[in-house]
Amino acid sequence: PDGSLDFLSRGWLEYGGLPQTHLMDWRWTEAIHPEDVEGFVDKWRAALASGEPFAAESRVRRADGEYRWFLQRNVPLRDETGQIVKWYGTGIDIEERKRADEELRASERKYRHLVDTTPAFIHTALPNGDVDFYNRGWLEYVGLPLEDLLRWGWTCMIHPEDVETIVAKWRAAVETGERFVGESRVRRADGEYRWFLHREEPLRNEAGEIVKWYGTSIEIEERKTAEDKIRAQETELRQIVELAPQHIAVSGPDGTPLYTNHAALEYFGITLDEWRDSSRINFVHPDDREHFQGERENRFLEGEPHEFEARLLRHDGQFRCHLFRRNPVKDERGQIIRWYSTVTDIEDRKRAEDETKKENIVLREEIDKTSMFEEIVGVSAPLQSVLIDVSKVAPTDSTVLITGETGTGKELVARAIHKRSRRSSRAFVSVNCAAIPSTLIASELFGHEKGAFTGATQRRQGRFELAEGGTIFLDEVGELPAEVQIALLRVLQEREFERVGSGRPIRADVRVIAATNRDLESAIAEKTFRSDLYYRLNVFPVLVPPLRERREDIPLLVEYFLHRFAKRAGKRINKISRETLNIVESYEWPGNVRELQNVVERAVIVSESDALDIDERWLLGGRTAAPLAAQPIQRIHRARTQATQEEEKEAIETALMESKGRVSGPFGAAARLGLPSSTLESKIKALKIDKRTFKQQ
Repeated sequence: PDGSLDFLSRGWLEYGGLPQTHLMDWRWTEAIHPEDVEGFVDKWRAALASGEPFAAESRVRRADGEYRWFLQRNVPLRDETGQIVKWYGTGIDIEERKRADEELRASERKYRHLVDTTPAFIHTALPNGDVDFYNRGWLEYVGLPLEDLLRWGWTCMIHPEDVETIVAKWRAAVETGERFVGESRVRRADGEYRWFLHREEPLRNEAGEIVKWYGTSIEIEERKTAEDKIRAQETELRQIVELAPQHIAVSGPDGTPLYTNHAALEYFGITLDEWRDSSRINFVHPDDREHFQGERENRFLEGEPHEFEARLLRHDGQFRCHLFRRNPVKDERGQIIRWYSTVTDIEDRKRAEDETKKENIVLREEIDKTSMFEEIVGVSAPLQSVLIDVSKVAPTDSTVLITGETGTGKELVARAIHKRSRRSSRAFVSVNCAAIPSTLIASELFGHEKGAFTGATQRRQGRFELAEGGTIFLDEVGELPAEVQIALLRVLQEREFERVGSGRPIRADVRVIAATNRDLESAIAEKTFRSDLYYRLNVFPVLVPPLRERREDIPLLVEYFLHRFAKRAGKRINKISRETLNIVESYEWPGNVRELQNVVERAVIVSESDALDIDERWLLGGRTAAPLAAQPIQRIHRARTQATQEEEKEAIETALMESKGRVSGPFGAAARLGLPSSTLESKIKALKIDKRTFKQQ
């Protein structure tokens, strides 16, 4: 009764690709397009207050991220006292209808502009036959304003002797829906009647219903005058075509060149006769000729409108990229009688796109990036505590430091903070500080000037500039070298930075969210991390709990990943064996959610039944080894109160012994400890551990 969602059908869940628990209560608004949420919610609340049935349209996000228009209707169920006890709702996909409506409106706008500027006599009528529009030609001819003509009716300008006959024929056409053709005398503004030929064509919707009548009237008595007007229009049209900045061409049904405009001839530096006699392929860049010829051999011969891109040779020897659009004109039998083509120079646009692709590193990474998981899934108290912290800090601009073991979803928490902040409409830029060489991290974060170092052939924007007005997420911030830590401290303190090779400061309106799985206080003690930077980053700390501390979330995560990967693999797996649940619930998951995701994906791939089975041998080190692997990571992450340097060294040596001296890889010491391999290498060096001794064991 209060409008909070408590059930979704399978159709909704499959469409959205989300578990039902994610959309309960009022969280369903997350699936609504941000631009539609406010208006949709206001209408829904109004319906809840009045108890009246609810109907509204909004865009709803599909599982693949695409938004489609839906018509949603909700009706109340009342008890004997008239009180609402439940609302029942349906959603109907109306994307195609919306597109069709928009196309129809666009067509009508074009038509109205055309008919209002042409000197021909054009009018439209409603499905019942009432005329609702006259163009300027009609109004000038009869000498009446539009409102008078509509008020008195079109018969007021018809000769009295012709009214009965033409009205009867028109009503018959409206009733049958057939094309109307009729003749009558029409009174001119000076009182003279002249004969006209009237034609009415019906426009129908997909259901075959007439939605509009379009009519034209031709003055028969002065056909020569009409022909002169048509020729004048053709002359004007030819002038427009000649002066258009695009290449415009006309070809025969088989592609024989007939005409091209002045812009094209000037571009190629040839005459119209030379253009007709030459082969089009000679003007095309050699690398594009195969594609150009393929368009002719395939889509051109199919007789359908199409477009493609190719580079054309200009008279000065330069090649410039052009967009070709070809449209056929067919006769009543469907035979092509002409091809009309426009060729638009898009060289500048292509260069701008290429430049944008080079500069916008964030966009490339977002396209290529496969996230650990799409949504935060879980109901455990530790996770809910994190979400409460997120909801509190998100609306602010405070710097956030997210800590937690590898694979717990620290970046997902950062994205949740950004999406719920005032900066959500701007960029979210993610940087993995451990994945970038130390010699390039400053350039990556702050950009560089041309010539700043070897290989800097042009100016490059850094991540802070790309994140202007939005949020930058610094993952593995504990891996930053000392000189970059100083520059980052300046950004946090003074809100400005300098590109590498430049002395000009750049203001930075960027929110900083950092994350690490290192113990930064120990790093401060080891003098590998600045204490002042730590305090600047640690304004609002958020600790993401490891999966072993939120075990009640494990079945939910398994179900979520199962649905996701089974759908991707095209398999129907709708059960989870009891043995599998026992395994996943008792295992310590040192790799956290990322390890769980990988295990479920592997199980889906090898599954040959409708039940999900997980082989215990897949788990890192086996179930009995998991608690041993969990202890070192707990010691490292809780070094503030428990671990000593000797304990940390002992934990690393134990992991190296189990992995036979291997650091990286799925069975290496870094994976056992839940640390990035680069971080573990640094610790091994700092603690003076000899890896070679473990390889011999």
